[in-house]
Amino acid sequence: MAKRRRFGSSITLPWERRGAWLRDLVRGRRWKLMLVAAALGLALLFVARSAEQRQRVRETRAAIAEIKRAVAAFRADLGRCPHNLRELLHPPRSGQRYLRHIPVDGWGQAFWVTCPGRYDPEGVDVMSAGPSGSFLEDDNLQ
Repeated sequence: MAKRRRFGSSITLPWERRGAWLRDLVRGRRWKLMLVAAALGLALLFVARSAEQRQRVRETRAAIAEIKRAVAAFRADLGRCPHNLRELLHPPRSGQRYLRHIPVDGWGQAFWVTCPGRYDPEGVDVMSAGPSGSFLEDDNLQ
């Protein structure tokens, strides 16, 4: 009587192995490991993106504060609001520059500046379009 092999033949034909990698993956414990790795990767991606978003909001708020400070100093020196942000770089009568460069928000967009402010008539309104880049969206920063 011939001995039977327990694990089958070591020779396989191409059509016998078609889709075998998927069957091997589902049968074994590797699918659990791959599922955990995918979940961990998604969690790390979410944390990195939210940290990047918080950093951009911080940069935007710092730039808004810088513009408000510069406009307040301009108004104190010249007694009027600047016509645009470039006037803070090159003031008409004063030799003092109020800004070194025209700031942009954390997403690289220009600010919308209203002087005197609509919400603060004694000051200035500075607004960023936020992550969407549109003032029509509800993600604006002031």
